[in-house]
Amino acid sequence: MSVLGFCEWIEMTWLATQVRETAYGFSILATIHVLSMTFSVGTLIWFDLRLLGATLQPQRVSRIYRQLMPWMMGGFVISVVSGAILFAGYATRSYANTAFRIKLATLVLAGVNALVYHVLTERGIAGWDEALKPPPSAKAAGIISLILWTTIIVAGRTMAYTLF
Repeated sequence: MSVLGFCEWIEMTWLATQVRETAYGFSILATIHVLSMTFSVGTLIWFDLRLLGATLQPQRVSRIYRQLMPWMMGGFVISVVSGAILFAGYATRSYANTAFRIKLATLVLAGVNALVYHVLTERGIAGWDEALKPPPSAKAAGIISLILWTTIIVAGRTMAYTLF
């Protein structure tokens, strides 16, 4: 089955029909998606700013991460689920939408950035956890994350104006 064939199939499911045809299905899901992104990306921004040495400097990076992680991950999981359901409702339109493709590609890059941070950069955190200015590799992870998540949000909002 091709990707477009999968999109056509998923768009014909009961759930996708509910998104498109119920009075408030799309609106409620879109609201949940935006609010969950607020929790996920909003808290991630604080962590990224700490990696840049721009805020929360008296706090250990590891402590900030531990405190924010439940909010980041909780918001991310809800965002992925609500986004997948929204996609189901308009899968074929999304498949052809440039902003959607940019959003997905950038999500993959954000995942790679997080993986590189956790596997390589964070390995040496004991040496810089309390530093007011973290090392260049941590700063790079923070700035790349900020750029990627800004792109994801802009692409998502662009979808709202180009999908229909």
